[in-house]
Amino acid sequence: MASQTLADRLSNYAANLNYEDLPPDVIHEAKRRLIDSLGCAMGAYPSEPATIARALASTVTSTTPATVVGTSTTTSPEMAAFANGVHFRYLDYNDTYLSKEPAHPSDNLAAVLAVAESESKSGKDVILATVLAYEIQCRMCDAASIRSRGWDHVTYGSFSTSLAAGRLMGLSVDQLTDAQGLAGVPNNAMRQTRVGMLSHWKGCAFANASRNGVFAALLAKHGMTGASEVFEGPMGFFNQVSGPFDLPTLGGIDGADFMITKTYIKYFPAEYHSQSAIDAALVLRPQLGGTALDTIRSITIETFNAAVEIIGGEPEKWRPTTRETADHSLPYCVAVALVDGVVTLDSFDDAHLENEALIGLVQKIEVKANADLDKKYPDGIPNLVRIRTVDGRTLEHEVTYPRGHAGNPMTDDEVEAKFRSMAGPMLAESTIVEALDRCWRLEEQTDIGELLRLFEVK
Repeated sequence: MASQTLADRLSNYAANLNYEDLPPDVIHEAKRRLIDSLGCAMGAYPSEPATIARALASTVTSTTPATVVGTSTTTSPEMAAFANGVHFRYLDYNDTYLSKEPAHPSDNLAAVLAVAESESKSGKDVILATVLAYEIQCRMCDAASIRSRGWDHVTYGSFSTSLAAGRLMGLSVDQLTDAQGLAGVPNNAMRQTRVGMLSHWKGCAFANASRNGVFAALLAKHGMTGASEVFEGPMGFFNQVSGPFDLPTLGGIDGADFMITKTYIKYFPAEYHSQSAIDAALVLRPQLGGTALDTIRSITIETFNAAVEIIGGEPEKWRPTTRETADHSLPYCVAVALVDGVVTLDSFDDAHLENEALIGLVQKIEVKANADLDKKYPDGIPNLVRIRTVDGRTLEHEVTYPRGHAGNPMTDDEVEAKFRSMAGPMLAESTIVEALDRCWRLEEQTDIGELLRLFEVK
């Protein structure tokens, strides 16, 4: 008998995991991620990429419709997965997981919600598919770095979304394996998405992975077979993309924890490796004795290697001209925190990017790798900010577990406050109250479309 492939193992896991297998804290975390993601969608609603995605989705109709968030429009499930994925991800404010490969696992929710609605599934089904998607993507992030080989982290999303979508469609084990082949072979994303001056696509790349994952599951549902041995084959994922890896025991098997409890909700709307540096800067700001622009002579940020590589090593990070580049710039995020005393969605608008005094402060920042801090990653994300003032003082502070990290989690009240900060400008207060109530009672919901239509912006 041939040995079981990784795709077979994942298919069996996806087919056999049940809602009743999920502990209460895992179910609760799934609800928190849904609230957080829908808040991010409302915050991103006015953005150009979200507007483009809604317009494109509205050109497609389907006999198995799914709602485009922020509207009453329905489209095909794969187009809803794309459009809603853009909304969830664009602001870089949705949750994060850091390991050998970083990820934003709540990106999977766009595919989960689209398919759950189109397949008339319940809130319990949404919770199960969410936990499943987190489990697959985060375990893969633990197993191998693909960015080091030139591939974007969203590549793992083809597998997690195809499996979550396939489970919601009721695919057999063999069909789930086909779905992985149909998703994994054609959809490997290049890391160029996050290099240099970043474009709209930075916030849309996983949305495309979601679209591809849903499409692959639909093909499998209708009988299409996928490439065999998608991981182990001579031209498969291990040889061409990731290098060989194996996954440890998956959540719920032999008492293994579920990965969703190890992910982090973002406190600031910036790339996650900068969160602790922002925290440190805000601690130091009151000690300056004046405005940051007048009192700072120089700043050194000591950090870990991944932060240097991703948000602190390219010249574009010191003079960002796009929102996407600025929220992925460690020096910019620290500078704007010190100048404004807060980091919000407005911190990355044109007024800030065109503020030469602010950009001048960015030029005073040096980013350095620190081997001792690197040893603390990815358990924590240690950043040390050291400020030298014009009057000769040296101020420094280090943060390893910023607010929202699994080691320093946000409270439910803080998650609601974040949601309200983004939904408030878009929705009536009565709608916000109802939406939050329904999300906290997600396991009781029978119509996912009814929940999503609450978020129509009028």
